Amino acid sequence: MHTMWKGTISFGLVNIPVKLHAATENKDIKLRQLHEECHSPVEYEKRCPVCDREIEREEIVKAYEYAKNKFVVLDNEDLEQLKKEQDDKAVEILDFVKLEEIDPIYFERSYFISPNEGGAKAYSLLRQALGDTGKIGIAKIIIRSKEQLAVLRVYENTLVMETIHYPDEVRSVQDVPNVPEESDLSKKELSTAVTLIDQLTTEFDVGKYKDDYRTALMELIEAKKNNEEITTAKDKPAPDNVTSLMDALEKSLEKTKGPTKKRRTKARTKTTTSGKKKSS
Repeated sequence: MHTMWKGTISFGLVNIPVKLHAATENKDIKLRQLHEECHSPVEYEKRCPVCDREIEREEIVKAYEYAKNKFVVLDNEDLEQLKKEQDDKAVEILDFVKLEEIDPIYFERSYFISPNEGGAKAYSLLRQALGDTGKIGIAKIIIRSKEQLAVLRVYENTLVMETIHYPDEVRSVQDVPNVPEESDLSKKELSTAVTLIDQLTTEFDVGKYKDDYRTALMELIEAKKNNEEITTAKDKPAPDNVTSLMDALEKSLEKTKGPTKKRRTKARTKTTTSGKKKSS
């Protein structure tokens, strides 16, 4: 597994030499753009519209657009002065909190953490302490010249670092258009919706979820590559003509019933150690 960052994690006086590895990968199928006439890949050049010519990388500078076509140019010396010292890459755990206190909207990207030379014992210590307390660590880390807020937690016997957004990076829900206020829902509508949720409740098994589009796209690509006959996928069945919210809920409940739908329901009995059942 490729190492993308080396440094130390510290909490209190404990320092752990570690390596960081990307925990996830993008499985999207990348399609190239070709010239239809000759099937040559389309190239993109950096071109200045005012000078009307292609420009080289060394001619490009960075700038901040503070108004339409108004820029503040920042040269490399300006940016270097703002960079934090990275020779001694250390991640200091600032606080310990409970995972459920952080809304998932803040989470960004996950990284596996492995111990570097001499760090196995301290690594095990932090892993065990986090596991015993049920807490996660809040820290800051600089990755690719950007300071990131992150959490450290245990995932399947391995320490994981997950970068999270700063509060001002999460947009306000007040800006979301057309969100309804509390509606006048009947007790029957609500109870039926709750029953539907109970009927569809099951144990989470991530292995059963597949990227159907990616699979179909790869099959199409392979078929074209091998000059095989391609079968067009059947259209999805048209939705039922549902005229009201209550009808939609009741029809959804009907679809969940039947011998082929195995769903977890609330247990009404408890099994004793002798194998007999008694009322809960």
